[in-house]
Amino acid sequence: MCTHPCAHRGAPAEGPRGRVPPGPGGQRPRLEGSVGRPRASTRAQGRSAILEKFGGAATGPAPHLKRAGGTATVKAMLLEWCRARTRGYEHVDVQNFSGSWGSGLAFCALLHSFFPDAFDYGSLEPGARRHNFTVAFATAEERAGCAPLLDVEDMVRMAVPDAKCIYTYLQELYRCLVAKGLVKTKKR
Repeated sequence: MCTHPCAHRGAPAEGPRGRVPPGPGGQRPRLEGSVGRPRASTRAQGRSAILEKFGGAATGPAPHLKRAGGTATVKAMLLEWCRARTRGYEHVDVQNFSGSWGSGLAFCALLHSFFPDAFDYGSLEPGARRHNFTVAFATAEERAGCAPLLDVEDMVRMAVPDAKCIYTYLQELYRCLVAKGLVKTKKR
């Protein structure tokens, strides 16, 4: 399950472009907990959930992603890393942290690039989203030791995945792969 405070648990099915279709009166239904910016208490709860999931505050520096350019550079580098690892995989074209991950195949391709014996990538289908997410998240947890930050049902329910949730999950996956020695980082 996505631990981002703006998570969409219990949201009704989305219409085109990821929006809830208007009701009979032409107004969009008000979704519980999904109005604008989350309140401070919601953000605090989200931070608490993440700290609880990881067993407390960070104990050391994050993996050696280049930080000199700020968050935008880290995001761009992570996206480029994902592109490079998934290049050549059928039905995968990583362009962003949202729609590119919607079928689950980008997650599968990324994990298959590290663990080719974990599953048969060629047997996966773009339309089998639930299966693809299940395979990817189970492989990430079992082989990479990645915390289950995303939930299969949440991912299937969303027409377009939440970019912040995907970005957070990919950061954690990257960190786990570095810790296992599967990703080489530049020494500072």
